[in-house]
Amino acid sequence: MAVRTMSPEIGSAEVEAYLAQVPEPARTTLEKIRAMIRSAAPKGALVWYAAFKSHCSFFPMDGSLAGEFADELKGCKTSKGTIQFPADKPLSKELVTKIVKARVAQNEAKLRGRFE
Repeated sequence: MAVRTMSPEIGSAEVEAYLAQVPEPARTTLEKIRAMIRSAAPKGALVWYAAFKSHCSFFPMDGSLAGEFADELKGCKTSKGTIQFPADKPLSKELVTKIVKARVAQNEAKLRGRFE
């Protein structure tokens, strides 16, 4: 689910409404992923995640990250911008944290480049 938002409050409401419609076990899995993301980077649009009929997906919003973390993503189906995993088996907290922090670093680098 791509959440387009101007404020964290609106984004939270949209995400909560989306999650309320996701069937179990995918809902619990996505709620865990959401908590991991918020713990790693409480502000800003950095990644997306969604539930599908047969899996959940994590979208790092940068195609290079699936390759960067390829060793840790063994067992997951990946493409340029998507990491797929079973609905009842979330990605590890350590991996989600690493990917989110990598996205934070990318965003910070872009901002520095604009203001230097």
